[in-house]
Amino acid sequence: MSETSRIAGSADADLIARSRHEPEAFAELFHRHAPALKRYVTRRLGADAAEDVVAETFLAAFRRRGRYDTARPDARPWLYGIATNLIGRHVRTEVRALRALQRTGVDPVTAPFTERSDERVSAVAARRALAAALAGLPAGHRDALLLVAWGGLSYEETAQALGVRIGTVRSRISRARARLRRELGGVNPTSTVSEEPVGG
Repeated sequence: MSETSRIAGSADADLIARSRHEPEAFAELFHRHAPALKRYVTRRLGADAAEDVVAETFLAAFRRRGRYDTARPDARPWLYGIATNLIGRHVRTEVRALRALQRTGVDPVTAPFTERSDERVSAVAARRALAAALAGLPAGHRDALLLVAWGGLSYEETAQALGVRIGTVRSRISRARARLRRELGGVNPTSTVSEEPVGG
């Protein structure tokens, strides 16, 4: 087995532990998670800020790798937690991006891939209403909801990312969804995100 394939097959925790004495091993963590993290940050802040926030996230992670809990094999919650904290510094940018999405209906992640104009018209209207409702959520509720809906994290991973208890995540997401449903006339825009069981 080549060195490259051995690194590529390693768990995130193993890569981080190895990077403590072989810093170049950390590059694989970037290659694994940067694209998804960039999509998440782009949806939160827009394309202009996403590159910087993702770079800052991995720089902070690299600097903190000595404190990473290697009992956690998946580094996604840790990385998304760092990114969410950095996004918190850009709250005004996020709210502006959501307001722009509300006005234009253009999602910076999906816009380049949308082809059919009839689908685009109805999607634009829905995105505008959703963006306005998201902009009105408290930051903690928005963070929890979007880590699950856009970041693809589980409730447990979201709790790890935010440094809160899983019950807090459930409560924030429940309140965020209830508020979104009220503001969107009973429609639940996050219904495609599966509800986690009470024990999960």
